[in-house]
Amino acid sequence: MGRVFVVNLVRFIVLIAAQVVLFKNMGYYNLASPFPYILIVFLLPIGTPNFILYVLSFLTGLTVDAFYDSIGLHASACTALALFRIFFHNITLDVDVKNSFETPALGNMGTKWYLPYIAIGTFVHHLVLFHMEYFSLSNYANTAMTILFSSIFTILLIILISILIYKRKSRLLSN
Repeated sequence: MGRVFVVNLVRFIVLIAAQVVLFKNMGYYNLASPFPYILIVFLLPIGTPNFILYVLSFLTGLTVDAFYDSIGLHASACTALALFRIFFHNITLDVDVKNSFETPALGNMGTKWYLPYIAIGTFVHHLVLFHMEYFSLSNYANTAMTILFSSIFTILLIILISILIYKRKSRLLSN
């Protein structure tokens, strides 16, 4: 249990630092901005209680908000991501897997489960984030393109990070 806490704390520090130092000023003409810090929420252990998951997701978003000078945008988007994660786990995982404390990583879950989990979750996060940021229906095409391109950019970065830290373990789900 202590090892899980330390691993998640290190993951939190590294991904927040990478987001703030490396990815904050990276973008493509305000159409694509990467937010790989959401991998923190994705990789929290499966058996994490819902209340703790919401609190950790909110604090993750609030930490990013502190560096981005945004008022609760990332916190609300990360909280929506936590809601998606709970829903996705409830409809796709067996009861015995839901009660485990495994990390839902690429090596544990396999690509058939992991890729839709990351793709849909990233889209949900970006949908909430950019709708709250723009908060307007004027020039909605630009908002939709920003959501789409930022989601694709973030998904590709998360997959790259997942492949770089990929560890082949016994699968929790059958392929």
